[in-house]
Amino acid sequence: MMRIRFTRHALEKFTVLRRHGVFVSREKVLRTIAFPDTIDYRRDPLLIAQGDLDTTHVLRVVYRIEGATRVVITFYPGRKSQYEN
Repeated sequence: MMRIRFTRHALEKFTVLRRHGVFVSREKVLRTIAFPDTIDYRRDPLLIAQGDLDTTHVLRVVYRIEGATRVVITFYPGRKSQYEN
């Protein structure tokens, strides 16, 4: 079983996004890591898992692997037109 830990910054991100009218659940972040549409390895050792957020946006989750734990550093929405080919 994959263990997930959120940094303080990542936990605060839920509130920051909510203030801007973007509602992302903890479960959505966890699903994006577990079942990503794509993973961007270009920032190694950081990984960026990406999955659908809504019809026009994706959710990008930045994390690193520490042993058996995935450490979520941050996450953010992005326009599909910017991140999908």
